[in-house]
Amino acid sequence: MHWYEDDALWSDFAPTMFPPARAESAAALVASSPLLDFPPGSRVLDLCCGPGLFVVPLAGRGYDVTGVDLSPTMLDAARAACKAAGAPARLERADMLTYTEPGAFDVVLNVFTSFGYFEAAKDNLQVLRNAHDSLAPGGLLLVDVMGKEVLAGWIGRPKAVDLPDGSYVVQRDTVLDSWRRLRTDWTLVSGASARTASITSWLYSAAELHALFESAGFTGVECFGGFDGSGYDQRSNRLIVRGRRS
Repeated sequence: MHWYEDDALWSDFAPTMFPPARAESAAALVASSPLLDFPPGSRVLDLCCGPGLFVVPLAGRGYDVTGVDLSPTMLDAARAACKAAGAPARLERADMLTYTEPGAFDVVLNVFTSFGYFEAAKDNLQVLRNAHDSLAPGGLLLVDVMGKEVLAGWIGRPKAVDLPDGSYVVQRDTVLDSWRRLRTDWTLVSGASARTASITSWLYSAAELHALFESAGFTGVECFGGFDGSGYDQRSNRLIVRGRRS
């Protein structure tokens, strides 16, 4: 079993990965970001939607939203969030490596570094090709990751995060394969017990992800340093790449 197929990982570490502040941040981005301002009624796919942090505010803006994730735990959380907010959305369990709905969407989003999970480089390219096929002509794909240039500026010491129940998580990042991959090791400490997990994903520079978009058939590819539409450089917080199906 690959790490991303371990539903217990998503359940155990969800409070660290998706704290309430992250939901508030996602809602603020959807309300203010020029990159997330789409024509009324746009059909939006949140690919690897997690607990619905973007699904809820996107649906609240009146978009026709579909959320897809492999984790039953994350989808249950997304359904609960949609119900609590009165946000209509279609939620489906599927693997991004194989998921396509030809021409069904005007926008595909992949956020919170949910790209680059597959060990084989060709499989990550296939994810972009699937997104391309799922877009209507003129549709947009946005992928949000931690860019290699940004990561190089702060990677180093382990980080500890305290959780509301008194437990805490220690996170340590390790660069692998000559800066091709990143492994993040998590240790959840609760009382006298500890739970460990590791997440491994590909690392991309702006140039590398730009080229991957073009290999998947996208045109007009652009790189941004945040959802505010700012330019990308080593001082950016994120790497957001946007391309269009011509």
